[in-house]
Amino acid sequence: MSNKYLLDYIERRKQELNAVILAHFYQPPEIQDVADIVGDSLQLARQAAETDAQVIVFCGVHFMAESAKILSPDKTVLLPELQAGCPMADMVTADKLREMKQQYPDAAVVCYVNTSAEVKAECDISCTSSNAVNVVKSIPADQPIIFVPDRNLGAYIQGQTGRQMILWEGCCPIHDQLTRLEIEDLKKQHPEALIVVHPEVPPEVADIADAVRSTAGILKYVQNSPAQEFIIGTEEGFLHTLQKNCPDKTFYLGRKEFICPDMKLINLQSLADSMEKMQYQIEVPEPIRSKARIALDRMLAIAP
Repeated sequence: MSNKYLLDYIERRKQELNAVILAHFYQPPEIQDVADIVGDSLQLARQAAETDAQVIVFCGVHFMAESAKILSPDKTVLLPELQAGCPMADMVTADKLREMKQQYPDAAVVCYVNTSAEVKAECDISCTSSNAVNVVKSIPADQPIIFVPDRNLGAYIQGQTGRQMILWEGCCPIHDQLTRLEIEDLKKQHPEALIVVHPEVPPEVADIADAVRSTAGILKYVQNSPAQEFIIGTEEGFLHTLQKNCPDKTFYLGRKEFICPDMKLINLQSLADSMEKMQYQIEVPEPIRSKARIALDRMLAIAP
């Protein structure tokens, strides 16, 4: 089917369903363009909690759609591609986390939003890269902290807060591949460019950046900066957002193959199919949902 046909159908079906389409910044450009709201994990979680729509079509990965269902249990939440997962989220399980909690019974458990509902249900508070530093600052200074699953984000938080945390050995396999040498080579080619990276990158990369920000934070930084060139250390889908919002500025992707395959699974056809057939509906059973909701509600109460 032609893109025009699919776009027309998606718009018509959205009205029929009283649906809202949410898309992450890493989604393909055509999905970002058709979405009602494009944002980072924190922005999309807030929208999922506040929407009046009866159907939430989540163009992202599984943990994002799952979080939407946790926050809006009375809504129908659709994930157009059921195979769209997150390798980082798979690096921590509820069983293994319970084992660690037994080792550190007095610790507060902070989980990155990139986790399953089962893991969130075992945690005291969740966070996104936008508000992770403030989440950790909200915990009493004398209380130990277990942070799961991203060791790189955890290292960044430690550097910003001075808090020593017990870090899970997980990472984003896409961001973790970015090397200091790649960034330094780009800087030699473009000496006027500012280096702006996501906190999921390795610490040695974050150390040479001009700014370390969430995706929403990178956008704000670029918009407010007088600089005209930027080296961007995050997934390539975000360049579409940057170029749309800052057409007068130039962006260089941190590495050539900076692509999350899971974020690229959804396309216009699968989105249209999902809305036509009401597939794939995300469910989170009780009591996991209500326990995970506590961690997400606490996250949403803390500003970036």
